[in-house]
Amino acid sequence: MQKEGTISRDELTGTIDLLIHNLVNLSDPTGKSAVKVADGSIIDNKSFDFWEWTSGIGLYGMMKYYQMTRKQEVLDRIVKWYDDHLFRKTPVEKNINTMVQMLTLAYLYEETGNKAYLPYLHSWADWLYYELPRTELGGFQHVTYGDLNPNEMWDDTLMMSVLTLTKLGKVFGNQDYIETAKEQFLLHIQFLQDRHTGLWFHGWTFNDKNNFGAAFWGRGNSWVTIVIPEFLDLLDLPENDGFQKFLLTSFKYQLDALKKYQDDSGLWHTLIDDPSSYVEASATAGFAYGALKAVHEHYVGDEYREMAMKAVKALLANIDDKGGLAHVSGGTPMGKDRDFYKHVPIDIMPYGQSMATLALIEYLKEFY
Repeated sequence: MQKEGTISRDELTGTIDLLIHNLVNLSDPTGKSAVKVADGSIIDNKSFDFWEWTSGIGLYGMMKYYQMTRKQEVLDRIVKWYDDHLFRKTPVEKNINTMVQMLTLAYLYEETGNKAYLPYLHSWADWLYYELPRTELGGFQHVTYGDLNPNEMWDDTLMMSVLTLTKLGKVFGNQDYIETAKEQFLLHIQFLQDRHTGLWFHGWTFNDKNNFGAAFWGRGNSWVTIVIPEFLDLLDLPENDGFQKFLLTSFKYQLDALKKYQDDSGLWHTLIDDPSSYVEASATAGFAYGALKAVHEHYVGDEYREMAMKAVKALLANIDDKGGLAHVSGGTPMGKDRDFYKHVPIDIMPYGQSMATLALIEYLKEFY
């Protein structure tokens, strides 16, 4: 039964279908959105058919949509992506960001029972658990293409690798993976969540003992908003579990700050606390999804629904007739000052498409 708004269920699913159609056809033939990394390599941040976190988040949104609708064409496109990329002769570089492809692959293995996926899932899990460099105090070092980022922790890590390790721990019955993931959450909260506001800094470096430019970057914060309810769903802990209560305390502190800084448009700014920075839709989608999911799962109360629905309506208003989500910032490395984030160019990006898909899927639950 529809609870809010005037859009119908068919219109909503049609919009999601359009977002996914746009997503799977994204490419960057001119290299406009490419990123040059520390070793000089050029990384394709836009194309769906390139193995990077950008397409990995896209695949995850598609898998969530398939799980809800059972649309065979969506599953077929996910399978095709892995057929095209997983079995090639040239191995993909393992790093924090490329790890997120294993999150969807774990769900795909459960869906299809295809045992050809298992060696890859095991290999990547072993790399993350045993070989990934750690920071001082044992944090997951945010290793990316071409850059080890020594002794650095970034909030993106929770979505790209920590959630993935948790899922792999569940698939393989490996409690060590799960306990490590829990430890990583606590470490990231300790060093990245601001005690004064409840918002999250983009990163922390043990080298200089600071939060780089001390930026409350929108999309970085939205990874946290997405991942905490996702993580708790996977853990399936008792309601009175102390670890869960601690994570929800952190989560609610962030949500209270987000309510304060939401723009009148329903979007958030790319620097959450800086209205002179541009509004940014991928972060908005992440906030909408995480907050609405947490309400639906009763992790938080209904007082966060209005904020989430305002964001959903803003997203719908910013999807064009080709399914492209406007106001999405490009790939964003660590900024040394807050001004850096204001100049990241905007484009239609795969993760923007997918994060909007996640938000609209969660809203779609209200029509059943």
